[in-house]
Amino acid sequence: MNLSHKETAIVFRIMRELTADHGSAELRRVIGELLLELMDAQYIASYVWDPEQRCFVDRVSINMDDANLGNYERYFQFHDPITPALQRRRTATCVSEIIERPRFERTAFFNDFLTRDGLHFGVNFYAYAGGHNIGDLRIWRGRHKEDFSKRDVEILDAIGVAFTQALLQRRLVELPRGQIDVSARVERCGQSVALTPRQKEIAAAIVRGCSDRTIADELCISLPTVRTHVQSIYQKFGVSSRTQLARQVLFN
Repeated sequence: MNLSHKETAIVFRIMRELTADHGSAELRRVIGELLLELMDAQYIASYVWDPEQRCFVDRVSINMDDANLGNYERYFQFHDPITPALQRRRTATCVSEIIERPRFERTAFFNDFLTRDGLHFGVNFYAYAGGHNIGDLRIWRGRHKEDFSKRDVEILDAIGVAFTQALLQRRLVELPRGQIDVSARVERCGQSVALTPRQKEIAAAIVRGCSDRTIADELCISLPTVRTHVQSIYQKFGVSSRTQLARQVLFN
């Protein structure tokens, strides 16, 4: 993909921010600001899907009215002709790909919600960890702009891969681990990959954030033995890092 000098500079800024010390909400806000600049767009909203409440929560937005977004959260997200279809996509998708424009402009969602903030053309990206939607990017242009192009979608999709990984890492850090029975989750996941009792202990410790040295000290075994077990656990789960293992245990 050919990027202009300006676009390349913005993409590098995005990649730097993805590795910076932001919380998940701040990460979505900072990346959102840069994506508006990169994609010549004016509006963005970002939510996280709450599977228990069956609704979107933890809003981040730029250039959108809080009261109007409150209406979305109370009513319009439950009467939304586009987001459920967009949410099922695992790649960046233009609104125009899932609903014909004339039909879309006749909906109450468009006329009573989107146009109040001036939103006209949209593209969405939904980040997934396992089967869980852990955050999204809903980017919009106004009426006097053009719809997003195939190139725009490809750029957002490419950035979305790194965005998903960064969001997952923040999510793992922010999870209330003390409220999660990690050992029970390892036991459930470990049965399918034939972990030994010792490997289950070590896998649970990894997911809790323990270092190899801490695991060795707590289990009274040597550091090389811990590392041998860690590599065997990775191999059985088909992962190559602590983050990937935690995702398998906590989100699958």
